[in-house]
Formats: sequence, structure tokens, C-alpha cells
Amino acid sequence: MTPLIAIAAAYLIGSLSFAVIVSRALGMADPRTYGSGNPGATNVLRSGNKKAALLTLLGDALKGWLAVFLALWLAPRLGLSVRDIALVALAAFIGHLWPVFFGFRGGKGVATAAGILIALDWRVGLMVLVVWLVIAKGFKISSLAALTAAVLAPLLTAWLMPERDYLWATLAISVLLIARHHQNIRDLFSGKEGKIGEGLDDDATR
Repeated sequence: MTPLIAIAAAYLIGSLSFAVIVSRALGMADPRTYGSGNPGATNVLRSGNKKAALLTLLGDALKGWLAVFLALWLAPRLGLSVRDIALVALAAFIGHLWPVFFGFRGGKGVATAAGILIALDWRVGLMVLVVWLVIAKGFKISSLAALTAAVLAPLLTAWLMPERDYLWATLAISVLLIARHHQNIRDLFSGKEGKIGEGLDDDATR
């Protein structure tokens, strides 16, 4: 029963959509009502409020980190196994994609995935962030950076984390993240994907 409670708690933490929470707190429009309609940092940035976008980004990353950190910290007391913690990580990510508190309309999960990876192994999380930054700076396309990081994350996990359950969780997160970027992938192949800083910037940081 305890592992199920931990997994459910992680899902609820992941369901905290900071794009909506921050926008409400600052008296802004619901991010689901403008732009792409997805609640995330990029869409909040379209409002012109950089502070709100930054708070959204940090909040989404922090919740992913917190869910996994708490599970790791409490594991000895609660008897959580490596597999349980891997499921906690996946549950937190799923909570972001389909948040129960906000009509199951979530974002794409890049920031939340980064927070989860940092909690599982800071080396993997840091390398994924570096890859994202290098690609984003070099090509000015955040969706390409996110997709590249998503492909490399399971490889880095396999290299640096001996726990196979963490690899499967990371692989599942990467597959879901890539699936959420299906429109961005189409736009990349058609040459329509916007660049960072342009008015038609993509949605990859959700």
C-alpha cells in the first residue's frame, strides 16, 4: 500500500500546473486560452511577462525534483524499492502531462523531466541541461533542443545509473515527451518551426 500512496502523491505533485497557478497569482489570463493553449513556460512567455515564464519554468522543474527527492529521502523509512522510486518519477511526469487539478490538460514536460533527472542523478540531469543549452543556442530552436535531450537522456541514464528500473522510467519519460512534441516534429521537417525569440516561437519548454 505504501508504494501506491507514494506514486499517487507524486502524480498529485506533478499535477500542479505552474503555468496556470502563476498566471492566476499574477492576475494574468489562463495560458490555456491563448497562444498554443498548452500550459507551460513558452506559452506564458507569449504574454510578454518574463517573470511569470521564469516562475513557471522553475516551478515545473522543482515539482519533478521534489517528488523524486522525497521518495528517495523517505525510501528507507517507507520501504520503497528502486522500482517504486522509478514509478514515482514516471507518475510525477504523467501528472504534468495530464494534471488532475486542471482538467487533464498539461504541458510537454521538458522542465519537469529535467527536475526528475536531477533528483535521480545530478550528473545525468546536468548533462541533459547542457545538451539542451548547446542545441538551443546553436540552432535557436528549443523544440530541437528538447528532442535531442530526450533522445540522449536514456543513453546517459544507461551509462551513469546502474539501476535498470531508472533506465526504463527515463525511457518512458523520453517517449512521452517526444510524443507530446508531435506537432513540433512535423514543423521541423516542414521548415515551419519557429526560433527562440521569434514571435512564432515553439512550445518546447512546457
